[in-house]
Amino acid sequence: MASHISAFDTLCDCLRGTLPAHVDWVSLIGLANKTLTTPALIDLVDKFERHIPEDVCTYVRHIYQRNLTRNNHLTAQLTQAIVAMNEQGVTPIVFKGAAMLATTPYSRRGTRLMADLDLLVAPCQTEAALAALAGIGYVVHFQAPADSENWYADLKRPHDVGMIDLHRGAPGPAYFYRASGPVISHCKPVSVGPGSAYIPTPTYHALILMLHDQFQDYDYWVGQLDLRHLLELRDLANSSAGIDWDRLASFAPDKLAQNAIETQFVALAKLFGVEVPPNMRSRLIPRLQFLRKLMQARFPITRWPLLLTTVLDYGNYRRGPGAQFRAAAGLPGGSWSPPRLGTVRFILDIAAKDRAGKA
Repeated sequence: MASHISAFDTLCDCLRGTLPAHVDWVSLIGLANKTLTTPALIDLVDKFERHIPEDVCTYVRHIYQRNLTRNNHLTAQLTQAIVAMNEQGVTPIVFKGAAMLATTPYSRRGTRLMADLDLLVAPCQTEAALAALAGIGYVVHFQAPADSENWYADLKRPHDVGMIDLHRGAPGPAYFYRASGPVISHCKPVSVGPGSAYIPTPTYHALILMLHDQFQDYDYWVGQLDLRHLLELRDLANSSAGIDWDRLASFAPDKLAQNAIETQFVALAKLFGVEVPPNMRSRLIPRLQFLRKLMQARFPITRWPLLLTTVLDYGNYRRGPGAQFRAAAGLPGGSWSPPRLGTVRFILDIAAKDRAGKA
């Protein structure tokens, strides 16, 4: 237990570029592997090589180089997909890891470990995008039903290192994006090799990452941290354009989303020293939710009793996305009722899983 606590705090220090005096390297590397942040330790190794065991330096550099090779393949894959779509009159939006590949200098390309390429097209361009990808050898591995709110398709080719995730809306419940308007209104054009795509502004990209983790991946409800995405948020905040914190906060459609976004603000400031305005990370519920996540990262067994903290936002959920769901399903609203048994079982099942990338 003590080594796990130390490993989490030490890993955050190392990812901030600080080398603690005493490091349990076995525990730290184990947690870095679990949270998919091992390649990001390359900066620490390059900076403190003389003070880090040789086998640790060798391992981190090996992982970094293998990830760089993989991301080079993904970049070529992304470029080919974008060019094929352009030839069909489709200019996709690239986001998450795909956006990093499209904009990051080669020297930084190997720091992020990623699984797939996320592309977004307008609903009216879905068939043209699928046809373009089929024309260069992709087959559908999975496709959501056509009437799904969050429609997406996973496409693969046997010789590629990752799949393409094709979306027609931002990830996560559409409810949380209603205050920000169309995705394309927050994007700018970018060249990807000979192809053309759109990329979200740092502020909107931060919104996507936060809502993806907090609600698409249910991190807000089960109290988990995604250190890999927090590092991406830090990089967005430190980019030349930076994050407009006031504008980002204005995208929250209700109190639930505000609490979730500000919880990430607290995490960025506390774990990675990002200069988030103090007034945007001072409210009680976001600070309590962050403390819950921190406690669970240090003491994983506490995930079970701390599930009770979901009641802090249950009323906000009932008044927000819960009310929308009930209205769409023709169910009565207004009166308080406990969560449905199926919902409780679903959350318990997620909390019980040891999910890659989550602390």
